[in-house]
Amino acid sequence: MKKIALIILTVTLFIGCNNDDNNNTTPINVPVLFNFSQNWDGTEVSNANFGTTDYTTDFGHEINILRIRYLISRLVLTDSDGVVYPVGDYNLIDMDDPTTFAFDPNVMVPEGTYTLSFVYGFNQADNINNAYNDLNTASWNWPEMLGGGYHFLQFDGMYNVNTAIPMPFNYHNGTAKVSDGVFEQNFVQFNLTNNLIIEAGSVIDIKMNIAEWFKNPYSWDLDVYNTPLMPNYDAQKLMQQNAATVFSAVIQ
Repeated sequence: MKKIALIILTVTLFIGCNNDDNNNTTPINVPVLFNFSQNWDGTEVSNANFGTTDYTTDFGHEINILRIRYLISRLVLTDSDGVVYPVGDYNLIDMDDPTTFAFDPNVMVPEGTYTLSFVYGFNQADNINNAYNDLNTASWNWPEMLGGGYHFLQFDGMYNVNTAIPMPFNYHNGTAKVSDGVFEQNFVQFNLTNNLIIEAGSVIDIKMNIAEWFKNPYSWDLDVYNTPLMPNYDAQKLMQQNAATVFSAVIQ
């Protein structure tokens, strides 16, 4: 009987050790991949819609979209324990070039639950005049007389397209000029709170709702703010306010 009891004890201890080992498995690292998509209040928008599809702004203007380019920078994932993982320096998204929608920062993180933060545009530390050759080549520079650095957004189109006299708009956003030689930072820091479960094959889809550029909190009146808007301080600050509800993120 003693021998049988000893065998049972040994087996129990062996199983217990195995269970402990299984509970302390090393987390699996997986690549972080991003996709950027655009919609109008939930309806997908692509460059196939440019100049052909009419959209109604919150103010009631009928518009056509002709071009959208925008910059996202300082992408960061934070896990459920508060550990921070920088996962991308910047990406310029051009709706006329779908290859810019996929962004692979070549970073690995452990599988798990995360929240995402990023900067719309460049923050003050990064918004350095002529510092990025690829952005210079893309003609993404913001005029030095308006504060230098780079655009955050180029959004061009036509409004009053349902009338006999359609008019252009150039919704371009960047550093705000207060007065000659005085400038104000105009980026937006996004700290999204929804959980993103990242595992093998996951892609983080950062969604831009284009309609939000024209509402929340300011219902954009294109008869007042149409073009040129780059040197217009009030327009630049209203763009910054409206940007706060433009972006969201989900796992594809």
